[in-house]
Amino acid sequence: MPSYRIEEIAGIVGGEVVGDGSVEIRGVAGIKEAMPGEITFLANSKYESYLESSNASAVIAAGGNGNFDGAVIRIDNPYLAFLKVVRLFSETPLEKYERGVHPTAIIPESVELGEEISIGAYVVLEDNVSIGDRTTILPLACINEGAMIGSDCLIYPHVTIREKCEVGNRVIIHSGAVIGSDGFGYARDGKEHHKIPQIGIVRIEEDVEIGANTTIDRATTGITLIRRGSKLDNLVQIAHNVVIGENSVVAAQAGISGSTELGKNVVLAGQAGLVGHIKIGDGAMVGAQGGVTKSIPAGTSVSGYPAREHSFARKICAATARLPDLLKEFRNLQNRVDALEKGKGSGPSAEDD
Repeated sequence: MPSYRIEEIAGIVGGEVVGDGSVEIRGVAGIKEAMPGEITFLANSKYESYLESSNASAVIAAGGNGNFDGAVIRIDNPYLAFLKVVRLFSETPLEKYERGVHPTAIIPESVELGEEISIGAYVVLEDNVSIGDRTTILPLACINEGAMIGSDCLIYPHVTIREKCEVGNRVIIHSGAVIGSDGFGYARDGKEHHKIPQIGIVRIEEDVEIGANTTIDRATTGITLIRRGSKLDNLVQIAHNVVIGENSVVAAQAGISGSTELGKNVVLAGQAGLVGHIKIGDGAMVGAQGGVTKSIPAGTSVSGYPAREHSFARKICAATARLPDLLKEFRNLQNRVDALEKGKGSGPSAEDD
């Protein structure tokens, strides 16, 4: 296991050392679990109290460090800096998995294999598949005819990449994901549903990560496109002909209907649902369980169902929570009005005077 002096780590992440920068760091850990010789981080001030009892030798932090006795690396974004440090102490796929082709893998002569690849046990590569340099494909993955996978990719067990789909460089696809399944398209003749052939592909650009059991449907015609740098969580559904813009993030259990387009840096929180044929502008955000029924302008945050501008949706939510009390108050007022009406009806009339 490598070791680094605190001052070396500060130079790598671009931080400033407060305290003894010569201490050797041999690993990373959470603020409560860290032991001597390890470095931790503090990104949220509510955890500052844990520093007093932490056994870590150093902490990466932006502000206060409480009564922490070890060295501090000051930096504006401690979480990002910590991730960089984690990489220093973790193996890359090229180092972790043995290079070469397992004897049980099924690989036709028409397959093109790059240099320094790793193909695991019982992997199936069909005709005319292309695999780039240093890519790792773990056991029981299936890559169908004509699919293309770039360099430095990591394909976990039980991934299926369907025919003619394209995966760019440095893509990570987690277990159980299906790339290029048929889009959900049917035509009805009044009695039956007839399947519409899905003859397009999925194209995944560089530096994308796709979570476990996520499904990305192939286009009816043309391309379902995941642009560079985007990150998809587990259990996400991407329908046919969807476009996800650069560096967008889609959290678990979100679903995007066909032909919807997301711009750059869009964030969809967990269980968000989008109807088809709409556009989500650059930098827009959809809150958890948000139901989006129409296009969203760039830079807008929405939530609720149907999704509305977030501050307005919060007012609706707050008002909804008051409905039981308001209903009780209304009934009390209604009873008072009824009592007044009854008293008015039983009182003396003008003709009696």
